[in-house]
Amino acid sequence: MKSFVQKFNATFGADMAGPCIAFVAVMLVFGLLADNFLSLGTFGSVAFQLPELGLLTLAMLLPLLTGGINLSATFAANLSGLAAAWVLQAYGGVDAPPATFYLSCVAALATGGAAGALTGAAIAYTRAHPILITLSMMIFLRGLGEFLTRGGDVSGFPAYVAPIGHGSVLGLPIPLLIFIVCVALWHVLLTRTKLGFGLLMIGSNMESARYSGLNTRRIVVLVYTLSGLMCAVAGIIMLARFNSVRVGHGESYLLITVLAAFLGGINPFGGFGRVLPVFVALIVLQLLSSGLNLMGANQHLATALWGVLMIVVMAARTLVSNYFASRRKKA
Repeated sequence: MKSFVQKFNATFGADMAGPCIAFVAVMLVFGLLADNFLSLGTFGSVAFQLPELGLLTLAMLLPLLTGGINLSATFAANLSGLAAAWVLQAYGGVDAPPATFYLSCVAALATGGAAGALTGAAIAYTRAHPILITLSMMIFLRGLGEFLTRGGDVSGFPAYVAPIGHGSVLGLPIPLLIFIVCVALWHVLLTRTKLGFGLLMIGSNMESARYSGLNTRRIVVLVYTLSGLMCAVAGIIMLARFNSVRVGHGESYLLITVLAAFLGGINPFGGFGRVLPVFVALIVLQLLSSGLNLMGANQHLATALWGVLMIVVMAARTLVSNYFASRRKKA
């Protein structure tokens, strides 16, 4: 057993163990308790539902690795979606030509990137706690969105937009393919770039990173700008899936993104974490939700169980860390 654990950790990394164990547990429990859980229908449903939560989790991931957080993620996504929707409606609505969609995507990315850059600059130059800054930005974006839309929806888009949210290529949902590409980009960013190395150093110790010659302010601004851009991608996907944009879309995802990150081995204080374990953790959470739905459980129960899961994960990680720390002291 010890040999197997060592080989697993050497191959996949120690932080992959928790998500993999949770994946096996969910598959076994719901495979036995829920009818048709182990079916193509279930996995197809998960494949279509996963990208929205997944993209928002990627937007949350980089700030968490720096020891920060982005509480404005869902509202940045919705405001970016609104920017895209207004461009489409300005050029004909349901009759807008395909070229307009590319312009709407640029508008969405510009909106999300601007919101992220403003947030990052406020954190980097005021040195206020990220919770306070991003909470303020969340309130601002929510209020701005509700003011601009008068609390309603913006809908009525060309037919060619819908396949981006519901279509498939070679049997794989287009939103899932977009999400996988984004996961790959984040993996390369964290493992192959100076920015990835720098943001992990900042998460480990901001002052040490500064004394090491890193431009910590620039890195923090870039991190939140990239977070905002990923929010914009999520906003575009939600626009295509719902065929409408509303300020409150995906609001319930906010804390679940934090849960997915912690379940995926992200250090809550920053400095350590990888994308691939978070990807597996997202699959686990979506399978858990689907299994409960098949059993007829209320969606609110799923939310409650997610909260319990977060407590269990954090308690288990603390106990394991303390155990290995005590063993090192004895050695």
